[in-house]
Amino acid sequence: MLSKALSALSRKKMSTVDTAWLRMDSEGNQMMIVGVAMMGQPIAPDGLREALETRFLAYRRFRSKVVTDLAGSWWEELEVDLDRHVVHTALAAGDGRCNKPALQRLVGELSQRPLDPEQPLWQMHLVDNCVGEDGKVRQALIVRIHHCIADGVALVGVFMSMFGQHPDAHPRQPPKAAVEAAEANPWEQILNPITATSVKAIDLSSAMFLKSMSMWTELDKVGERLAAVGHTAAQLTADAVKLTTMADDSRTLLKGKPNGKKHVSWSEPLPLDEVKTISKAYGCSVNDVLMSCVAGALRGYLVAAGDAIGDECEVRVMVPVNLRKAGGQQKLGNAFGLVPLVLPVGMEDPVARLLEVRRRMNDLKGSYTALVAMSVLGVLGASPRQVQNEIQNFFARKATAVMSNVPGPRTPLYLAGSQLDQVMFWVPQSGDIGVGVSILSYNGGVQFGIVTDDALVRDPDNVIGRFGPEFEKLVLLALMGAC
Repeated sequence: MLSKALSALSRKKMSTVDTAWLRMDSEGNQMMIVGVAMMGQPIAPDGLREALETRFLAYRRFRSKVVTDLAGSWWEELEVDLDRHVVHTALAAGDGRCNKPALQRLVGELSQRPLDPEQPLWQMHLVDNCVGEDGKVRQALIVRIHHCIADGVALVGVFMSMFGQHPDAHPRQPPKAAVEAAEANPWEQILNPITATSVKAIDLSSAMFLKSMSMWTELDKVGERLAAVGHTAAQLTADAVKLTTMADDSRTLLKGKPNGKKHVSWSEPLPLDEVKTISKAYGCSVNDVLMSCVAGALRGYLVAAGDAIGDECEVRVMVPVNLRKAGGQQKLGNAFGLVPLVLPVGMEDPVARLLEVRRRMNDLKGSYTALVAMSVLGVLGASPRQVQNEIQNFFARKATAVMSNVPGPRTPLYLAGSQLDQVMFWVPQSGDIGVGVSILSYNGGVQFGIVTDDALVRDPDNVIGRFGPEFEKLVLLALMGAC
């Protein structure tokens, strides 16, 4: 009786947005954010444990398991046994040749292996004897964290905080105020001009939300509604209509029912300065160039696979957008929305494709689509599971992939005396989406990564290998004066 009372006292209610992510696990997709950090030199498990004890465990969510009852889901603190969370292993010793495929297979397997529900929902694998394409032997640190703990932006920040800017740097415990801020309500960090009042109003009942969705989709009433509200509310309404009435994207080999077996691949870094130079040459942003390379790589893969790709073929990707206030304290939890970006995969000309991507990216700027999508997540977490599944599957049918683009540190980082050479993270896919693309910059380089489901793409290397050539096409055409 006493132990149950103490457990209840150690509980903290989970937000509806985080609850939505907790309940999205399925046989086809586990809601885990997965990362791979390639260390230049092996680090001792004790060095990793010190960093975890100092940085990770300073945050309540990393030392709490999830408990669900009739009142909802809760964070319940417990004594963390790091032996359950840190696994030290190694790839099979070979003849010194590159064994990156073996590491990628391990990451793919771990991407769909459920975390222990009786423990805090995270785990790390320290993998020795990883031989890269350059012949260098490195150590890999594979990180798995459930999405209900935090989104990719927050987790990359916390993970990177374990590292220092010098080889002899030691991880320092974050200030108490920063930890308390990180555990606070993520709604407080929404970007202006959305006010705190309007953000808190997102946490509606599912019945109210479904009624609102029904009204939004009655297009003949949109004009009447827009005339009765201010500019911000009008934009919110218009974006809600677009989100809830968008058509399915093109049917390609990348769409289907995931079977749960995952394949992972990632590229070697492209020089970020070169990407910036090319973006200026075309009058585009760096993101425009990178997204155009994604579209070109997907097109090349589909054509090579025998898919019938017409000029009008379009692939919709859901792109997470950070909704935290710039410069604010780092917070855990989920404070982002999903913006649907339609990639013009049917366009063969690389320059025309880039300019069309730029146009579509510009159209998304200033919209409140991300906020509307975040409101959907908030409502899903407060809705019965059946309602959540139906709405979740509705949006999943409208997209082919999830794509994240996270800026990392610009200078090299170190952990226990070892330099972080490369780093890559993947966000999970929900519903029947079976493709995830990631772009992450670090230390002057930018890398592409992809995770695919076995039922859709069994050879993700065949996709990753096309990103570099797509960029080189833009470089060559710029030199020829095509821009």
